[in-house]
Amino acid sequence: MQRTIGVNTWVWTSPLTDESLASLAPRIAEMGFGAIELPLENAGDWDAARARDLLQRLGLVPVVVGAMGPGRSLVERTGNVPATQEYLRTCITAAQTVGASVIAGPFYAPTGVTWRMTPEERAEVSAQLRRNLRPLVDEAVATGVMLAVEPLNRYETSVINTVEQGLDALAPLLGEGLGLALDTYHLNIEEKKPDAAIRAAGRHIAHVQVCGNDRGAVGDDHTDWPATLDALDAAGYDGVLGLESFTGENATIAVAASVWRPLAPSQDALAERSLAYLAALQAERGTVHPSPTSSHQ
Repeated sequence: MQRTIGVNTWVWTSPLTDESLASLAPRIAEMGFGAIELPLENAGDWDAARARDLLQRLGLVPVVVGAMGPGRSLVERTGNVPATQEYLRTCITAAQTVGASVIAGPFYAPTGVTWRMTPEERAEVSAQLRRNLRPLVDEAVATGVMLAVEPLNRYETSVINTVEQGLDALAPLLGEGLGLALDTYHLNIEEKKPDAAIRAAGRHIAHVQVCGNDRGAVGDDHTDWPATLDALDAAGYDGVLGLESFTGENATIAVAASVWRPLAPSQDALAERSLAYLAALQAERGTVHPSPTSSHQ
């Protein structure tokens, strides 16, 4: 299975701006990545048309990543639903303009907000999520993009932690405009068998993010990467593998991602080691490091 390897600009900076993208994107392309994850933390952080022109020149496939900061929620008790819907519409418009087919993120509640729920309360939260997500899914379909909802670990949310919970909560909406975004960091914490969870997600996988189990470089960790790729093969996923890690040099992102120590000799080294490992592993498995095209991107 051929997959493009990408990297999130959060590896180096936050928030992404026109200026930082102009500096980072050529470096990312020179390293050999075929795709780039573009976090849109707030409307207007970067210009989508300008980014499109830059990335087309560099041959980088874009993926838009949303951020669920304080007050952003599709569940009434944890935020402003209409404002969150408007933010996600901004993400959809940016994705359409920049040429991204996927918008990934934990699109349900603010990251870091947790609370206990009875089964009845959880069912109501899921119903609210579906109700408030539905118009956005319709808009995503109309504009030719897909929303990819990401399960997060138990310390970052209590709404959707596992693939099974994601499938259950979103089942009526999953399809052309909505899928799951799987992150190996969260899979390692929450799933008893990450490869089995990937297989269970199957055709509903819309995007995959990768990193070491400690948020460091892929391949420097205990994750069974051959088994992970086997599971993605079985699921039929041929989209981007997006490296997501974070810099500890930015105070806001370091606290948000709990990055208290260097995860590699440098952020460039973290990216380059991950790319080298994944490219070599794909080559060993009989795949060619692909050009930035696939049915998911």
